[in-house]
Amino acid sequence: MAGEPRDRTPEERERALQAVKELIRWIGDDPGREGLKDTPRRVVDAYLEYFRGYEQCPETFLKRTFEQVGGYDDIVLLRDIPFHSHCEHHMAPIVGKAHVAYLPTNKVVGISKLARVVKAYAKRLQVQERMTAEIADCIQKVLEPQGVAVVIEATHACMTARGVETPGVSMTTSRMMGVFRDDDKARQEVIRLIGLI
Repeated sequence: MAGEPRDRTPEERERALQAVKELIRWIGDDPGREGLKDTPRRVVDAYLEYFRGYEQCPETFLKRTFEQVGGYDDIVLLRDIPFHSHCEHHMAPIVGKAHVAYLPTNKVVGISKLARVVKAYAKRLQVQERMTAEIADCIQKVLEPQGVAVVIEATHACMTARGVETPGVSMTTSRMMGVFRDDDKARQEVIRLIGLI
């Protein structure tokens, strides 16, 4: 279950190593040749890193808030948060950037925590649409702001390196909540600050 670190047994690790060896054989190469001897170990270790988001609870990053903000009551925006993820359909890389904004009610959070939330969700098998919603829903639930806006721009290797093989194409998704959904002026302001218009 996501958010609960777990130990992996030597037997589980060995099964993962054997699975990688079998995939190497399946594509037509020899897992025993010199250049591939250490590949199963490297892949298994890399997967633990790629998918460490399953052992993180993004909500915990937002628990420490600050109420003494000198009367600040306008948009907080963190732009261009880089991330790497993997699509759940082909386990191919998704590379992009996220823009996260919220309009505080009476508390703010350290800006690095917004980036940590993005990365925790990115380090899981994903589809961009769900990742966008998960980030926004998490911020709304924990901070209870007047509004949340999340915009993600990314390229998908499942489309650029296979299938239709169309490099240079990016996908944009957004989730607007609270005033950013209900108030056209607030929505236009946050979109302008993000740089989409």
